Amino acid sequence: MNFDKNTSKSKQNKIIRYLYRVTIFFLVLTGFGNMPIFKRYYIADIPGLGWLAEYYVTLYIHYLFAILLIGIISYLIIEYLLTKRKSIKITLSGYIRGSVVAGLLITGILLVIRNHEISGFAPGFIIFLYLCHLTLVMVLIMAGLYSIIFKKKWYYRFR
Repeated sequence: MNFDKNTSKSKQNKIIRYLYRVTIFFLVLTGFGNMPIFKRYYIADIPGLGWLAEYYVTLYIHYLFAILLIGIISYLIIEYLLTKRKSIKITLSGYIRGSVVAGLLITGILLVIRNHEISGFAPGFIIFLYLCHLTLVMVLIMAGLYSIIFKKKWYYRFR
């Protein structure tokens, strides 16, 4: 009976990991799609990739995957706090990547708020938000590559 419980948890972890990776991939893809680089460098001319040059298509797909990311992160935080806090230790790599993702969520939410007429953000602050968001994306990509190359995990089990 205990074996079935571990097997279902293992499958659940694999699904969450897969969803997280797919979500990050599409967030990066559509985030860069919001900048005109796919049209400028003729990537959108490749058959099947024309949608990458459409600003509003990439923007709404970016928003949908951002909502999915918020859901995944909320689930993982609640699961950790309620059930895994006593058996899992978050590593330094996990804290760094978690902080970067938190910064991305905060700057992303502020950029969504900026799109509303009532936001009233100063132009300099908007540029600062865009630069922070883009810098944090680059840091997350580099931290992810570092973690893959040096096999750094988000956490380790001690029980």
